[in-house]
Amino acid sequence: MAQNRFHSGNGPSQRQLRVGELIRRTLSDVLARADVHDPDLNRHSITVGEVKTSPDLKVATAYVLPLGGRDAEEALAALRRNAPELRHLIAKAMTLKYAPQLRFVLDETFDRMDDTRRMFADERVRRDVEHDEDDED
Repeated sequence: MAQNRFHSGNGPSQRQLRVGELIRRTLSDVLARADVHDPDLNRHSITVGEVKTSPDLKVATAYVLPLGGRDAEEALAALRRNAPELRHLIAKAMTLKYAPQLRFVLDETFDRMDDTRRMFADERVRRDVEHDEDDED
């Protein structure tokens, strides 16, 4: 069975995690300072929730969400349009052998957390959870 080149089955290495977090912080700083001269991009306050890197560190996928989730597709388009300049700014701030190609994806973890909160707020689910806790005693 061939292995996927982006996932070895063992999860990301410490190096991938460290580089991903460094890229996340650097990208967040670049966006917060509005270093890119694009009014469409600078109009958005964008949260960079996570950055995952490929095993060779040549591709970095940033999971992003504009504040409040408004105009998410517009913000994503602006990020993608400015990816080469963002890549250059990140490379300048970091000491990597290669500047990774940047990919941007909407971060949907906030939506999943909201769905989970709604589910646990449901009376039937609360009753089941409380019932299960009573059985453990």
